[in-house]
Amino acid sequence: MNRIAKYVKSQRKQLGLTQEEFALRSGLGLRFVRELEQGKETVRLDKVNQALAMFGMEVAPARSVAEDDE
Repeated sequence: MNRIAKYVKSQRKQLGLTQEEFALRSGLGLRFVRELEQGKETVRLDKVNQALAMFGMEVAPARSVAEDDE
């Protein structure tokens, strides 16, 4: 989840959006955006995909990577 958290945060910042603006534009709650960017392990996958859709991305199966590689 940390890789997704880092990706969302960096992409949001690249667009010059605050967490509040990102939440509004993506249709997600501010609390969810904060938890996602903090790497919370128990976020809903459908909402993660909703956030990633802002960047033309979605969650897909991938090989596991060690935490050190992040």
